[in-house]
Amino acid sequence: MAKIYYDKDANLDSIKGKTIGIIGFGSQGHAHAQNLRDSGCQVIVAEMQGSDAWKAAQSAGFKVAGAAEVAGEADILVMLAPDNLHPIIYRESIEKQLSRGKTLMFAHGFNIHYSQIMPPPDIDVSLIAPKCPGHILRQLYTEGSGAPALVAVHQDASGKAKDIALAYAKGIGCARAGVLETTFAEETETDLFGEQTVLCGGVSSLVKAGFETLIEAGYQPEIAYFECFHELKLIVDLMYQGGLKYMRYSVSDTAEYGDYTRGPRVINDLVKDEMIQILADIQDGSFAREWILENQAGRPSFNALKRMEAEHPIEIVGKELRDMMPWLKK
Repeated sequence: MAKIYYDKDANLDSIKGKTIGIIGFGSQGHAHAQNLRDSGCQVIVAEMQGSDAWKAAQSAGFKVAGAAEVAGEADILVMLAPDNLHPIIYRESIEKQLSRGKTLMFAHGFNIHYSQIMPPPDIDVSLIAPKCPGHILRQLYTEGSGAPALVAVHQDASGKAKDIALAYAKGIGCARAGVLETTFAEETETDLFGEQTVLCGGVSSLVKAGFETLIEAGYQPEIAYFECFHELKLIVDLMYQGGLKYMRYSVSDTAEYGDYTRGPRVINDLVKDEMIQILADIQDGSFAREWILENQAGRPSFNALKRMEAEHPIEIVGKELRDMMPWLKK
């Protein structure tokens, strides 16, 4: 079982008096910066000059500068720009500004685990990964609660890397809910696996396959969309609230029986065998190499797949049906 840390296990004094540089004022960055400031920490933000994010950070009252200037001034640097940009930002703006005693932090371990960033040995390298989107992290903080997070230490040059990371987790509100200890390898590999096989890849392919099966059998696309796509949120919300047991309690007995008897026929041993292979590709670095090369080549496959998926009938039908649902636009 994972070790879990809470507010009582963290001391904000470990980061108060230090300057925290947030690299990127996007989905996660805006929430981290504001939560830390509200916790009494000194925060500066790095963004591209003149960008919408630069203007948003200024409007929120932060000192905003380029990454190199922030890296030179900050004691704790937190990489919250998109993961694929980390190596470029690090090489061009951060690497030369790192000096003994500084901390380099991440919210995802990809670039450390796959050696795209190799920090000097005299700094701390750690990770705090909130398990929610940034706007939820901010909302929960303002409501007096927080989201769970993961903590990991890759390099403990000071002997205080975990203390600093836990203080940071407290500063953004995550220690209110609980911070689970992990490693960079475990966080990275499980995160990629979950995205590819269940949360994004698995669910997307499952709903498309169900939709296509009904269409090919002669059913109306709109009905297929409702049954295989639209109602997924209802089921996931029930699972999120109380687990599989609560979801099964909440649906009809017919649906529950179908769950038990037909679900394993769809997600069977062949599917699990493919999951095992996908996990192996993540563990041995094959997927990372593929994704890194894809970015270096200008994302030709990514962009082609994105265009193709946007034209899938489930997207076209879905857009028309969602126009009938004004509550989605709130």
